[in-house]
Amino acid sequence: MISRYTRKEMGRIWSDQNKFQQWLEVELAASEALAERGVLPAEAARLLRAHAAFDVARINEIEREVKHDVIAFTTAISEKMAVAGHAEASRWLHYGLTSNDVVDTAQALQIRQAYQILLADLEQLRAILKRRALEFQHTVQIGRTHGVHAEPITFGLKLAIWYEEAGRNIRRLKAAAEDMRVGKISGAVGTFAHIEPEIEEAICAKLGLRPAPVSSQVIQRDRHANFAATLAIVTASLEKIALEVRHLQRTEVREAEEYFSKGQKGSSAMPHKRNPVTCEQICGLARVVRANAQAAFENVALWHERDISHSSVERVILPDSTILADYLLDKTSKLVDQLVVYPERMRRNIDMTRGLVFSGQLLLDLAAAGMLREAAYKVVQRHAMEAWENESDFRAAVDADPEITRVLTSAQIGESFSIERQLRNVDKIFVRVFDDRQS
Repeated sequence: MISRYTRKEMGRIWSDQNKFQQWLEVELAASEALAERGVLPAEAARLLRAHAAFDVARINEIEREVKHDVIAFTTAISEKMAVAGHAEASRWLHYGLTSNDVVDTAQALQIRQAYQILLADLEQLRAILKRRALEFQHTVQIGRTHGVHAEPITFGLKLAIWYEEAGRNIRRLKAAAEDMRVGKISGAVGTFAHIEPEIEEAICAKLGLRPAPVSSQVIQRDRHANFAATLAIVTASLEKIALEVRHLQRTEVREAEEYFSKGQKGSSAMPHKRNPVTCEQICGLARVVRANAQAAFENVALWHERDISHSSVERVILPDSTILADYLLDKTSKLVDQLVVYPERMRRNIDMTRGLVFSGQLLLDLAAAGMLREAAYKVVQRHAMEAWENESDFRAAVDADPEITRVLTSAQIGESFSIERQLRNVDKIFVRVFDDRQS
């Protein structure tokens, strides 16, 4: 991923330096587990732990010649061991292992590191959503369906929905990461021809992993597809938030907008512009994460016990998806944290249709008072369409209609147009969502 979208800690995880460090951790755990069971000399394992080292530039130099990254890696370490005067111990490096024993197991370690950052990101976003939801719990806003005014909501309810979704994403991410917390040291075709299953268990335990119950030469890629798909869902949720803010920031709506900093410029041509550029960036980059998930699905089906078609794909999609998810979570947290909200404009937008948004409650009240539902719908819709087409006052038309006033008193009509009545259960919803015993 380009540096523009890469935060430092997540970028470090996918650096060559850290990748090879995790490879080395697997190699050292293997040598120690083998030494503990007398397969190789304990002194060799000790010397490897003390002196095994690598230089990324040297690994890359060797790989250009041998065209194999793991061989380049082990060769570079053997050179370092020789320089340190322990060439004899290096013959026990990579003993009994195949390349993917190292690569897949080390990749699980990198995924675990990335997951820990992503989990913290998600928890931060959820905390911000909770704070702002409580801030706007009773800030009245029009609800929209199909982009058209429906019935009143509160802005806090919108944020509560995002908060609850973030909680589901946390649970999804934890489950997907746990599914990825597996290693395999089962050899070239998964038969443990050179290392016993008990040794695999010991190696994985040293690394904080579980052994895959069964594997071929590789850990099965349904796990990786699930993880990539989870990141796609997480970032789709972020896009959902950003897309809503983009709509609310439209000039004719203007109920909320992303923070516009001092000195910021929105357009090279139009000095008045305050564009939702952060929101648009979130929406755009979420598409990349979704596309990467499709590539992960394509990796599930490999030839027989293994081919290499998945490897090149994962070199791109795993770093890119985790880096982008980290970047987008941070961007969305800042977006919500600094979001500028205009309650007065929200109220003005509710009032702009002069009571139309209460047509549903009026329909119910007429039916409850004795008017047949079909007749009630007809009279309410007639006034609603006239108000819509002529921009006239729906409430005034209702008050003046004898067909309605024969059924409802003036006070009852007033209740039909009560926002407080519409929103009387908001606090109950907030208890459901934010009660710690239910979250």
